[in-house]
Amino acid sequence: MSLDARVTESPPVRSVDELAAWFAGRERPRDTWKVGLEHEKFALRAGTTRSIPYEGEGGVAALLRAFTRFGYEPFEEDGRIIAAQKTGLTVSIEPGGQIELSGRPFADVHVVAAELDRHLAKCRELATDLGIELLAAGYRPWGTPETTPWMPKNRYQVMRPFLAARGRLAPDMMAMTASAQASFDFSSPRDMAEKLRVALAIQPAVTALFANSPVVNGREVGWKSYRVAVWEEVDPARQGLLPFAFEPGFDDDPYRRYAEWALDVPMVFLRREGGYRDPGGRTFRQFLEGGLAGERPTIADWEDHLTTLFPEVRVKGVVEVRAADACDAEHTKALIAFWKGILYDRDARAWAWDAVKKLTVAERRAAMLAAGREGLAGRLADGRTLAELARVVLDASANGLCRQRCCGSHGEDERVWLAPLRERAASGRSPADDALEAFRKGGDRALAEKLRVA
Repeated sequence: MSLDARVTESPPVRSVDELAAWFAGRERPRDTWKVGLEHEKFALRAGTTRSIPYEGEGGVAALLRAFTRFGYEPFEEDGRIIAAQKTGLTVSIEPGGQIELSGRPFADVHVVAAELDRHLAKCRELATDLGIELLAAGYRPWGTPETTPWMPKNRYQVMRPFLAARGRLAPDMMAMTASAQASFDFSSPRDMAEKLRVALAIQPAVTALFANSPVVNGREVGWKSYRVAVWEEVDPARQGLLPFAFEPGFDDDPYRRYAEWALDVPMVFLRREGGYRDPGGRTFRQFLEGGLAGERPTIADWEDHLTTLFPEVRVKGVVEVRAADACDAEHTKALIAFWKGILYDRDARAWAWDAVKKLTVAERRAAMLAAGREGLAGRLADGRTLAELARVVLDASANGLCRQRCCGSHGEDERVWLAPLRERAASGRSPADDALEAFRKGGDRALAEKLRVA
């Protein structure tokens, strides 16, 4: 979820061409490309399976305020803290009290990895002081949306009923899921098109490599990534595969094609005068054509709308990959390296695309469900396991990283970060398999210790 920027003035929008041109304005030259990370985790009362509330000693608000110890500034909304910020870093809350790091973008994985380590070290110190612990998983293993404290952020007060009316598991998505997301720059329409298409195409392998949500409300649920099941029932208008990215001609005008899709998705809210207005089910296209209660659309409205779209890969000012369950630090670093190897090297993109280009849209959807249910043991329509596909795309990524020649302070290139994923692909074991093993042997406490990151 996004931390809404404070909006004062924003240019009006008068045509679809202007909305498509907005993406062109986000192009960046190859030598300025960077990598961004968002990492989410669940907060529990230490030694229990209980979520922590927003208010009170040891609550979410207290945790956010405690970041001032490290020089962070509180970000408040109506007198309530909803984030802590410091020189491009943001620690914020998701609807069910998930704690999210939005890191600064950097040119190489080594620096992003070091920043994640520093963040988790701060989290461990504060968690110890406040009597909480932080767990990384794709779905909260205990509780339900009804028993989980919801955060008092204005954006969520609007989104909760809107999405609940459109999907049975929308409340689960908001309150119970967590992920690791990575963002990447693009330099041209064709560059964006290739990145979006190949990222969508190989998501099943990534989902299987990071599947980490096999326990729901204290019980095995029969999915390696229950988060996949949740996303199947949120809002079909704004999520999923984006079939148009696989259609002939998409490369010719991808900015407009993405804008055309986004235009026909109903708006969740319209921000005006510090509040959130109900658009009454109108799409952005209807807003553009006829206005809303005397209001006309602006660029800020378009930017807000793009943050309420949740496909497996989405385009804002960057290409954002979104299909990985939250995992531990080493897997999160591997995620960044994996996608950098693929997305920032055209030969690697071509190699990865070649491995999946013959699949139909229906087969791609089936592969994502197989990844959610079976992890790396899931199969593609042609009989290959997702572990086999993972090995192919990991090779593509490693070669892409090698060609990028980005070395750390000790001379290692970025391929060193891929090791956890190579082990997964070789063994065929998703993180969920390890989590289930711990759960079956030691119950709730063993699972919590397995998933703990701070």
